Amino acid sequence: MKTSAVVLKSPRDLQLEMLELKQPGENDLVVEINYSGISTGTEKLFWSGEMPPFPGMSYPLVPGYEAAGEVVHAGSATGFRSGEFVFVPGADCYTNASGLFGGAAKRLVTDAHRVTRINSALKSEGTLLALAATALHAMLGQGKTAPELIVGHGVLGRLLARLTVAMGAPAPTVWEINADRRKGTTGYPILTSEDDPRFDYKTIYDASGNGSILNDLIRRLQKGGEIVLAGFYSAPLSFAYPPAFMKEARLRVASEWERADLQTIREFVDNGSLSLANLITHEMPACQAIKAYEMAFEDSSCLKMILNWESAL
Repeated sequence: MKTSAVVLKSPRDLQLEMLELKQPGENDLVVEINYSGISTGTEKLFWSGEMPPFPGMSYPLVPGYEAAGEVVHAGSATGFRSGEFVFVPGADCYTNASGLFGGAAKRLVTDAHRVTRINSALKSEGTLLALAATALHAMLGQGKTAPELIVGHGVLGRLLARLTVAMGAPAPTVWEINADRRKGTTGYPILTSEDDPRFDYKTIYDASGNGSILNDLIRRLQKGGEIVLAGFYSAPLSFAYPPAFMKEARLRVASEWERADLQTIREFVDNGSLSLANLITHEMPACQAIKAYEMAFEDSSCLKMILNWESAL
């Protein structure tokens, strides 16, 4: 089998190419992808060449870990059937390219254990499940508390805020420097840091990926408060020790979501607790992938770009 796929041959050298697929086994699914999302965090760093050494990283690579589509072949041991609509968090299924993360393609071969059934009515919004699960993973677990302040009103920041409200916690404050991104709030205040008088936050979640603001965030904590690093940071992080010492500040790194997080998010979406509406701002056919990636990474009005694979070969 072959598939049309986005291929990064080297930083900023992105093409749409035909790739050979590995043959599926009894535990595998073949999924025809309808939509795949472009990550402005990790994928942008791969595209720009700024990604620090990362396990499994090599060029040429197929990016993408946010894909939704229809099962067209189910191995005998999978428990799936053809016609089911599923979320696929990428796949390493190419014979002549690295699948890191491998989801930006028209057709994927993947182990069924990686795949999650979702409602076909979600359409392109089904690609957002991984990002929502990432937000949930940062918030849930022993010793974790909901954010009082969220820095950044991109898709991850919005999902963190929506989940906070959905779980019954007090509405968080959100900081955003981009005036256009200060629109679209849902039950929570959004402002710039200069307009925020508070210096007593118990929990601050940084979803901006901007490590240079760490000292300012430490100043905004109450004593014993926590900063959660929920973005992805390409440069080493540093902070002034005396203010952190005086605040007895705590830093926590939010890691990748786990399967249980994805299942919980699916339940939240299915029962209406969490809305994924109005997070996708741009959608382009996969044949315009080069333009789509450039816009996703360089146009600040683009919150989330989706590639539509329905007409791709």
